[in-house]
Amino acid sequence: MKQFFDQLLQLLQQGIAAIFQFVQIIWTWSTDQITRVFQAPWDSWPLWKQILLVLVIVAVTFVVFKAGIKLWQAGVSVLRAFASLLVAFVMTLPEILVAGAIALGGLWAINNLSFSQWPTFTSILPGSDSKKETSPRTSNGQSGQATGETRSDGAAAGPETTGRGNN
Repeated sequence: MKQFFDQLLQLLQQGIAAIFQFVQIIWTWSTDQITRVFQAPWDSWPLWKQILLVLVIVAVTFVVFKAGIKLWQAGVSVLRAFASLLVAFVMTLPEILVAGAIALGGLWAINNLSFSQWPTFTSILPGSDSKKETSPRTSNGQSGQATGETRSDGAAAGPETTGRGNN
């Protein structure tokens, strides 16, 4: 799954890089053309060419001004979206903190609780003979024995060796 997300992220990065490269080519070409218009040797031209040059300059200025307004609006939208993202990050902090606390508590319970001393499922069913069951190791490291059985030293096993508390 991680490999899929890494490849998807790489694809997005390459796509965005290609878009920016295309935009850069267009901007560079357009800037060169606009610069050439302003560097034209207009003083030796006839009057009609000079008027046409003024109209071209006005049209270029209008289009660049229009593009500037769109870029300004896009910049404002980006700043607004970034501010909204920051607000969302701050507003979700309590939920993220609770999720982290739940994860911490769950890991603590998994690592520190021992359910071997709890009654087994078969011991709570009616009609089950829980006296013949042996439990896993008790807290003192000895193997548990069934209630009423005799230990290897000959003494009767008490409730403390069953590993189940007071059944």
